Amino acid sequence: MRALLVANPAATTTSARVRDVLIHALASEMKLEAVTTEYRGHARDLGRRAAQGGDVDLVVALGGDGTVNEVVNGLLHEGPDPDRLPGLAVVPGGSTNVFARALGLPNDAVEATGALLDALRERRERTVGLGLASGAPGTEDESVPERWFTFCAGFGFDAGVVGRVEQQRERGKRSTHALYVRQLLRQFLEEPNRRHGMVTLERPGADPVTDLVLSIVCNTSPWTYLGNRPLYASPEASFDTALDVLGLSRLSTPAIARYATQLLTSSPERGPHGKHAVSLHDLTDFTLHSKAPLPFQMDGDHLGLRTSVRFTGVRRALRVIV
Repeated sequence: MRALLVANPAATTTSARVRDVLIHALASEMKLEAVTTEYRGHARDLGRRAAQGGDVDLVVALGGDGTVNEVVNGLLHEGPDPDRLPGLAVVPGGSTNVFARALGLPNDAVEATGALLDALRERRERTVGLGLASGAPGTEDESVPERWFTFCAGFGFDAGVVGRVEQQRERGKRSTHALYVRQLLRQFLEEPNRRHGMVTLERPGADPVTDLVLSIVCNTSPWTYLGNRPLYASPEASFDTALDVLGLSRLSTPAIARYATQLLTSSPERGPHGKHAVSLHDLTDFTLHSKAPLPFQMDGDHLGLRTSVRFTGVRRALRVIV
């Protein structure tokens, strides 16, 4: 098997020594080219090269969810084709690793490498669905390039939290769960539209859902993790279906306390619910519009401000080694 390993040297939980051990272990089982990323977008460029070259059977992403997202967008640059494109394998190296854990992989890089080698020997793989976000036709964001996401996207409140975390990381702060919690509290205190949301969800054949403060789009479940605790925003979301949405129309102090408690105690059977919550399952095509520019994120990567985003749920988009 010919494989390309894409390694992020800035991955939170893997050192250079650990990366060398993992590369040696993988190279013992396959013809491996290992490349360390050098700039933002490099993993995407490497994934695209692997997809277009025709001489790579597997791309291994060693890093966090951001690295995985870049590799996926490179592989799918010309669209999904699971039977033709290289497969994807993931060795988690970030602080949260939602995609890898949602696939059932160990959260430890060494254990995950062992699981990957076992899966290759036993020819275990699955084809997963992904989300695609693009500029909504007829809006000022129409020309925004489309981009794939593996586990979640957010428009509004949660994307604002992600943006705050990225600002702190640029200032040298370490990406930790405590950092996310602090920035969530600051976003809540400074959120100007927490009582009357700006976002409207439109989908074919249904009435619009209006006045959302928070809109989380899930491609799988759980939505994220707080340490080792899984949080289920949309418990029914799955790699085998299209997209799910959790929307909240109010984030007053009582509401945020109620929904935060529900998230912390959520399970595969039940997520946040109540008067100001809306849950939608298995959507293949919908658009989120805002009355004013709002933060937008995908797979934990802040992408700036948008006024409209079109979402498409694509089943059977990518072959993954599990």
